[in-house]
Amino acid sequence: MNIPFLDLKAINARHAAELKAAAARVIDSGWYVLGEEVKSFESEFAAWVGSPHCVGTSDGLSALILALRGWKELGLIKDGDAVAVPANTYIASILAITENRLRPVLVEPDEDTFNLGATKLAAALTPDVKAVLAVHLYGQLADMPAIAQLCRERGLLLLEDAAQSHGAHIGGVKAGAWGDAAAFSFYPGKNLGALGDAGALTCKDVKLAQMVRALRNYGSHEKYKNLVQGPNDRLDEMQAAFLRVKLPHMDDDNGRRQAIARRYRQEIKHPAVRLPAVRAGEESHVWHLFVVRVPDREAFQKRLAEHGVHTAVHYPIPPHQQEAYVRQLGHLKLPLTEAMHREVVSLPISPVMSDESVSYVIGLLNR
Repeated sequence: MNIPFLDLKAINARHAAELKAAAARVIDSGWYVLGEEVKSFESEFAAWVGSPHCVGTSDGLSALILALRGWKELGLIKDGDAVAVPANTYIASILAITENRLRPVLVEPDEDTFNLGATKLAAALTPDVKAVLAVHLYGQLADMPAIAQLCRERGLLLLEDAAQSHGAHIGGVKAGAWGDAAAFSFYPGKNLGALGDAGALTCKDVKLAQMVRALRNYGSHEKYKNLVQGPNDRLDEMQAAFLRVKLPHMDDDNGRRQAIARRYRQEIKHPAVRLPAVRAGEESHVWHLFVVRVPDREAFQKRLAEHGVHTAVHYPIPPHQQEAYVRQLGHLKLPLTEAMHREVVSLPISPVMSDESVSYVIGLLNR
C-alpha cells in the first residue's frame, strides 16, 4: 500500500466542477483585484469564524505582519516593544514580530499539546511585553480562556496565529474570535486551502480593520490617496473565489480529520510513540497535523516509508536555532522546545484518507 502524507490533488478533485466554475466567473467578470469575490469571502469567513471583521491578505505571514503593523500605526505598540510567543512555533510567527521591529520573547510550550499555556506565559511577562502572539499549533487551540483572561488583566494585546486551526473552538468560540485580532493562512495544504497563497486577518476593532485594509493596498483607502506607507499584500480575486467554494465544506472536512485522529489516539499502542493530548474537548482540535514524538525519528520515518507510509516533520529546527536568528536568539536554552523539534513526526491525515489507509498506518505502527 502507498499512503501519501497529503494528496492535494484528491482533496481538490472533490470540488473540481465548482472550482472551474468559480475560475470562469472571475475571468468573465473582468475584475481581478479587490472585487466582489474578495468582499464576499471576507463577509462569509467573518461570519463562519464569528468575528466582526475580516480583511483578506496575500498570505498568512502578511496577515500577522499587518496586524502588528496596524497596532503600531494606531499607536498601541511601538518599535522595541516585546511580544510573547511560543518558542516551538513555525518561523513565520517570529518573522512577523521582527519585521515590525518588535522583540520576540520565546516561551516554552505545554509538553503534551505543543501549545502556549497561561502559567509559563505569565512567568515570562515583563513590563516591556505589550502583546501576546498565541499560536494554535497543528490545529489545536491554545488555552485561550486562561490566556485571554491573563491578557485582559495585564492590559496586553492578544493576537492569534490561527494559520493551522480553521474551525477549532472551545465552548463554541472559534479560532479567530478569541483575541483582539487573528491571522489565517490558506496555503494549499491547510484545512481551508486555496490553490495558491492566500490569507486573512480577523479582528474585533473596526479601526484596526480599516487600517489593515489600507496597509494591504499601498497604505491607501482611496485610489491615489495614501493614508500610510504600506505594501501590496492583497488577497487575489481568483483565490477568494476558490476559498468560497471550499468554505461550506469545512465542518465536514474537519469532522473527518477528527474521526481519523480519534482512531489514531485510541488504537496506536506502541510504547515508543508518544501521542498528542487534547486539553479542552475534541472540538478544540481540527488536526491540521497529527504529530507524534518518537525517540529515533530518522529510523521511524525510514521504517514507515519502506512500508509505503509517508510522513513529514513540522518542524526540524526551532526558530531560535535557525541561521536567520542565531545572533539575536541563539543564546537561548529551551530544552523542551529543542527536544520537540528533534522528535516530532507528522502522520498522514486528511479528509480524503480512507478507513483502510488509517487501519494500515495503525497496524504498521503497532507492529
